Amino acid sequence: MKPGNHTSVSEFLLLGLSEQQEQQPLLFGIFLGMYLVTVVGNLLIILAIGSDPQLHTPMYFFLANFSLTDLCLSSTTVPRMLVSIPTHRRTIPYTGCLSQVHFFLWFIGLDVFLLAVMAYDRLVAICHPLHYTLVMSPRRCSLLVVTSLVLAHSYSLTHTILLAQLSFCTDNVIPHFFCELLPLLKLSCSNTYANQCVLMYWGGALTVLIPLLITISYVRIVAAIVRVPSASGKWKAFSTCGSHLSSVCLFYVSAIGVYFIPSAADSASKDRIAAVMYAVVTPMLNPFIYSLRNKDMKSALRRFLSRRALQSP
Repeated sequence: MKPGNHTSVSEFLLLGLSEQQEQQPLLFGIFLGMYLVTVVGNLLIILAIGSDPQLHTPMYFFLANFSLTDLCLSSTTVPRMLVSIPTHRRTIPYTGCLSQVHFFLWFIGLDVFLLAVMAYDRLVAICHPLHYTLVMSPRRCSLLVVTSLVLAHSYSLTHTILLAQLSFCTDNVIPHFFCELLPLLKLSCSNTYANQCVLMYWGGALTVLIPLLITISYVRIVAAIVRVPSASGKWKAFSTCGSHLSSVCLFYVSAIGVYFIPSAADSASKDRIAAVMYAVVTPMLNPFIYSLRNKDMKSALRRFLSRRALQSP
């Protein structure tokens, strides 16, 4: 154990994004707007896909699950932060902090696995189009989503159980706007070797192995597209995976900002900014990426909104 007072803590203090009081109203307005856009955008994607029979395909089934995960991911952190700004209550109970860690890791892990599943779906669609309906059957699609859900939950539950075994010093200040795993491990007075090992192996799978599998999928996709004889055929094939590739790049560039930028004196503020990117900004931008770059999605959204407008009094 680290030297010092080992009194167990009952709550943690979240410093938020800024300690300057004059900046709080601006931060509240910005993050409230971003959260509302996230909720509305992802709900529209889910409702449009669910209500349009033309979108009842594996690709849009995975997209609906991805949008739901993004919605849950943002809801794990942002509402708690929004409540703390006007009430000036920055403390979070110990159990509430563990719960936030659990659900945040669950949804961020599910995002990663779903991105890999969506890459596999595009690989089958472009490289094996004649076998697509057979390979990506409804049962196979459901199994892929359930497997992703179970793996992500195993990742989250393992960290949460190990975290619950740790003791924490009287220094209970977390320089973040939500309870994140790494800042909590730094506050612990216990030996965190087991936590670090799990983080290394699971983190390696999520930040190295999954991106590698996605990269291999896209290498094969590009190789298949190059063999398409016509330019229009090449563009049509590539356009079906352009949105997914954009989401992959956005997610992993943000994540790299947290875990691979060299430490510096202001590393805490860098971590907060990078966390805002992958926990708040990315879930907000994904609906735009998938709706603006996809003609079928734009048509489905127009039909859905037209039906809602006609049904309203």
